[in-house]
Amino acid sequence: MKNYTTPINPSKLYCTIFGHKYKVTKKVTYHVKEYKCSCCNRELTTNSNGKLTELTPTFKDINAALSRIYLNKLARMKTQRLNTSAA
Repeated sequence: MKNYTTPINPSKLYCTIFGHKYKVTKKVTYHVKEYKCSCCNRELTTNSNGKLTELTPTFKDINAALSRIYLNKLARMKTQRLNTSAA
């Protein structure tokens, strides 16, 4: 009988024992952000309920679209403020 062992990744071992060290990598909106663990490079995002979930390609697409809509909204609000203050 052969024993196969997989190599232990020290960064994943650290996260397993002490927990992840998440840092914000992208602010999609003021309440949706993307996070990445500085040790094991695990990526998470905020879902619609405010919970952290894995950053899958689907969530990446959703966050990109949400970011584009949010930036357009901010630009529109900025021009409206400029127009109302100039009048």
